[in-house]
Amino acid sequence: MAQPWLPCFLLSALMVSVAANLPPKFGDNMTLVQLPEDLPLGAVAFWMVAEDTDDARLIYGISGPNAYFFNVTRDTGEVRLAYPLDFETLPAFSVTISVSDGLNTVQKEMPVIVEDRNDNAPVFQNTGFSTSINETLPVGSVVFSVLAEDKDTGPAGVVKYYIEKVIPTTLDSEHLFEILDNGSIILNGSLSYNNKSAFYQLQLKACDLGGLLHNDIITQCSPPVFLSITVVDQPDLDPQFVREFYSASVAEDAAVGTSVLQVEAVDGDKGVNDRVTYSISNSTRPNWFAIKADDGVITVEGSLDREQLLDEDEQVQLQVTATESNRNIYGQEAKVSLWVTIRVMDVNDHKPEFYNCSLPHCAFSPQEAQTNFTGYVDEHASARIPISGLTMVAYDPDKGENGTFLLSLEGPDAGAFSVSPELAAGSVNVQVLVKESEMVDYERKTEMTVQVVATDSVSKNSSVAMVTIQLRDINDHRPTFPQNLYVLSVPENSATGSVVTSSIQATDPDTGEWGHITYSLLPGNGDDVFAVDPDSGTVTVKNGTLLDRERQAGYYLTLQATDGGEETGNVSVTIQAYDNDEPDTNNSRLLFSLLPGPYSHNFCRDSNTGLLRNRGPLDREAIDPTLGGRIVLTVRVFDCGVPSLSTDVNVTINVEDINDNVPVFSQSSYQFFVKERESGVLVGVVEAWDADQTEVNNRISFGLSGSGASNFMIRGSMLGPGRAEGQIWLPSDGSVDYETQALFLLTVTAENLDPQGHEATAGVNVTVVDVNDEPPTLDEGSLRGVSVAENGSQHGQVAEVVARDVDTEAQLEIQLVNVICTKAGVDVGGLCHGWFSVEANGSVYINQSEAIDYEACDLVTLVVRAYDRTTDPRFQAYSNNGSLLITIKDVNDNAPYFLPDNQTFVIIPELVIPNQQVASVQARDNDSGNNGAIEFSILQVNFISKDGATIPFQGFFRIVTSVEATVFTGSIELVTNLDSTLQGTYQVTVQAQDKPSVGPAQEAQVTLNLFTVDQSYRVRLQFSTPKEEVGANVEEIKAALAQATRTTVYIVNIQDVESTARARAQSYLDAYFVFSNGSALTLSELSLMIRKDQDTLTQLLRLGLVVLGSQENQEEDQGKLLISVIIGLGVALLLVLAIMIMALVCMRKSYHRKLRAMKAAKEARKTAAGVLPSGSAIPGTNMYNTERANPMLNLPTKDLGLEYLTSSSDLDYVSLNSLDDNSVDLDGNNQKIKKEPQHNPPEKDPEPLSVVLSGRQVDTSGEQQGMSFTNPGLDTTDL
Repeated sequence: MAQPWLPCFLLSALMVSVAANLPPKFGDNMTLVQLPEDLPLGAVAFWMVAEDTDDARLIYGISGPNAYFFNVTRDTGEVRLAYPLDFETLPAFSVTISVSDGLNTVQKEMPVIVEDRNDNAPVFQNTGFSTSINETLPVGSVVFSVLAEDKDTGPAGVVKYYIEKVIPTTLDSEHLFEILDNGSIILNGSLSYNNKSAFYQLQLKACDLGGLLHNDIITQCSPPVFLSITVVDQPDLDPQFVREFYSASVAEDAAVGTSVLQVEAVDGDKGVNDRVTYSISNSTRPNWFAIKADDGVITVEGSLDREQLLDEDEQVQLQVTATESNRNIYGQEAKVSLWVTIRVMDVNDHKPEFYNCSLPHCAFSPQEAQTNFTGYVDEHASARIPISGLTMVAYDPDKGENGTFLLSLEGPDAGAFSVSPELAAGSVNVQVLVKESEMVDYERKTEMTVQVVATDSVSKNSSVAMVTIQLRDINDHRPTFPQNLYVLSVPENSATGSVVTSSIQATDPDTGEWGHITYSLLPGNGDDVFAVDPDSGTVTVKNGTLLDRERQAGYYLTLQATDGGEETGNVSVTIQAYDNDEPDTNNSRLLFSLLPGPYSHNFCRDSNTGLLRNRGPLDREAIDPTLGGRIVLTVRVFDCGVPSLSTDVNVTINVEDINDNVPVFSQSSYQFFVKERESGVLVGVVEAWDADQTEVNNRISFGLSGSGASNFMIRGSMLGPGRAEGQIWLPSDGSVDYETQALFLLTVTAENLDPQGHEATAGVNVTVVDVNDEPPTLDEGSLRGVSVAENGSQHGQVAEVVARDVDTEAQLEIQLVNVICTKAGVDVGGLCHGWFSVEANGSVYINQSEAIDYEACDLVTLVVRAYDRTTDPRFQAYSNNGSLLITIKDVNDNAPYFLPDNQTFVIIPELVIPNQQVASVQARDNDSGNNGAIEFSILQVNFISKDGATIPFQGFFRIVTSVEATVFTGSIELVTNLDSTLQGTYQVTVQAQDKPSVGPAQEAQVTLNLFTVDQSYRVRLQFSTPKEEVGANVEEIKAALAQATRTTVYIVNIQDVESTARARAQSYLDAYFVFSNGSALTLSELSLMIRKDQDTLTQLLRLGLVVLGSQENQEEDQGKLLISVIIGLGVALLLVLAIMIMALVCMRKSYHRKLRAMKAAKEARKTAAGVLPSGSAIPGTNMYNTERANPMLNLPTKDLGLEYLTSSSDLDYVSLNSLDDNSVDLDGNNQKIKKEPQHNPPEKDPEPLSVVLSGRQVDTSGEQQGMSFTNPGLDTTDL
């Protein structure tokens, strides 16, 4: 060998150089890092600590997919947080930390454990909760279950639920629901769709039990969510008619099928709203009306006749039953009945007809109808004297104007009579009155005929009744003598019984008894001398002995003729006795004188002739009525002889009655009272008398005149001679109305047969007594709607309902019939029933001011009516229902609140342009109008960079407010371009503020994180298809990429590849792959994820994907790789040369060592006991064959045995060529390869040679024990 020291020197120098550049070593504490997730950005996370025995300058670094979380100070190893930690997103991860001394780089996987903090509020799994429950749901039942999750752990992740508010806010609903710890909401009280509320809204909140956050114990609560509970009505109530009273009118000639009235009933269970069918269950007039089962329209079914309803107040009563189509929850029919009043209105379908009856006892039956009537009247009856025996009633069953008719007379004798009344309505007793007394003369006509014509005042249809009037003869004539004075003579010597005369005859045109004449001599001078035959009127001498001319020369007699009616006619009869005295002497000269008497002063006499004259008009009424109009005067006649002889004679003067007195009323005025609405009753009686003393002159008839006189009738009757009464009645078909006319000022007249037409009058005041017959009415002005503010803003009286009643004795009270609660026109049940109260005087008060809630009910309708406590039971006591609308005014009592949104907003500056929306918020305000109108504004914008620095940004964003329904949306738009190189998060604080008309505004704030993704995360995907085809498949490509990466894919652009010389791709697609937390994928991470998802990879390859990354990047990476390979190969070649040199040197050294060991073994065998093998051993082996085994290395011969060349500085302690257990299996002649020892630190081996020497055991027989032997000759220590 030439100069063997040179390689050894080079090897030593190389080893010293290697030993002098040992790699740095991380400290023992660099095993893992625990960081709280609320560690602020920019805060020190940990320090990398490494040692380098060479004291070289160390350079620190962090790499790996999660290295973006940290920024490293390369010289000091200080690691600061660059990206927020989130335990819930990434509870643990690892980063590769590295340290380099310039030559050697040491890398180590460092686990990073993220410690949870209470940085998450509970989040409800859904924000739009709604459910429906039956109103019969038992108390204690589960209504709904909500679930809120808190991503935190420990107590900070335990959720507790709260019911913050129940809408409507009433005492009843405050504790109606309870929420358990598991989120189950149970019912605490009974429900009622109709009487309480059909809808509830529960404001729910979920809070955790608190936890550490920023070194404080913080309790996090979720934003409020709302559970809408709809109470489902159950069919447990009967239907209800929408009105308490139904009435209608229909003309009696209405055709079959005519609609009269529609009744309406609704299901009492408003939420069920079952279909209601209608039927007529009872009727006072069956088959007149029918009802449609589906809509409740009452129609005419048969012919109608109002006149059949006169005893029923022209009304038909129908009992209408409304029945729900389905049975109630008790299995019974749900139905309700109501009486409906239908008034049949009159049409002019009848003409007036005549009936032989007297009111009010007429039935107007066909049997009573008659056209021929008979009556009687005395001849020469006074005017307006009715025909007696005439029971005629004219009747028109029509009503009102249709029942009004005119009465008139026609016929041959119509001029002698009149008819009363001339105008009538309905029914009336018809009287035929004497009009012209002179024409009613029995002596001229014993029977008279008139036609009573009743003509309908509207239709002009008429009926005619023939009235035959039988005249009764009355003693209307006195017996009369042909002469007023008869002078007779009789001899004074005439015998008794001698006829003086038989020629004096009186005549009387009356018939019968009235015409039978009886003659008599009135008492007076000569009645004892003469007599008259009562039948023939023959005057005879009664006592002839008394005839003596000398004693009395003449007799003055009054012959009276009396008819059967005791009417008399007188004639003076002078009977001269023949006197023998000489005429023209004093003895024959006669003088007359009138003796004093009661009525003598009314007369005078001629003393010479004896002629009597009345001094003035005689007054029959001044004569004692008992005298019958007779005045008896005593006249004395005497002669002038001496002695003077005289005779007294009574002269009877009949003063005949003439109609010279006007009837006189007993009172100058009369006051009567009559109740309204009554018919056929006596109103009052008037009396009159006539001083005339004969019936023909003192008969009185009555009449009525004045405003409203047609509403009354008067009937006259005689009380006695010259006395009569007039009864004022209301017609049986008529009545008076207090509200129409409360006072009638009438004039009653009394008249008799006065040719001059004189009559007496008296005033009659008829006061109508008010009957409480009119229903009250509600003043429409008092029902004008009012407004009431919610939430206790108002108290006391808010309105007053006013009722009126035209009746005088009305006692009114206001009643609350129903309360209707609506929100936006939808019935919300009975939640507002207790808000207001209505007093009997009509005052409307706020009853529950604090409970009034606009958000639950915006319109309260109070259905009221007026009730008259004193209404006559025959009439309606209630007014029609009225509605008082109370509008609930919204008060700004609710602050806006943001709607939860788990959306993450990511900004890719490269993609967004000005005016483009980058984020949005949504908020609600439960108020209405301006109180519920929300305006969004941006209060502050900060940029948090990855190193934790906060940079204010103003003017980069704006927010635009829009509204849909009740949800206001704030769209955050970009104002100007953003710097695409900035890495971090924009924190935008948004404020939602309402805009009340009155009072302060309320507001809410929320901070949004807008994560930025810079251009370093832009990834290019190349496709073998043109950009048009890529564009057509872009949605499918995005879906595949999103499925593989679980990210949101943002496409930047799609372009064709410009250079295709070496490119396989025709187009490329640039995109960002962004996670929900704002982090993005790099190209390498994307490539790894796609390769893991074979289905996605296959789909993308089918869609033309050929390259992940750009062609330029690929070529650049290939160049860098080539340079790296060349450098690596050079370094490897140098290392191989160094190793080979060291191996050659060490082999030579080992060979010499082995030779010395063999020599030592020989010497040892020489001194040891035992049997030596017979065969010569192969040098360097423990076999006596040529298998060339190498027991030193325990390896086959083919192994070069150079393993020791790789030993480190530990070779002096650990023997890799231990000969301790080298054994050969002689039977199998196979060598067992020793298993590789564990890497645990080995114990120090004993010195091999001493072990061999001390352990040799040779049998004295020279036979070796076992099938193997130990070769101690080769035992040594590997130095």
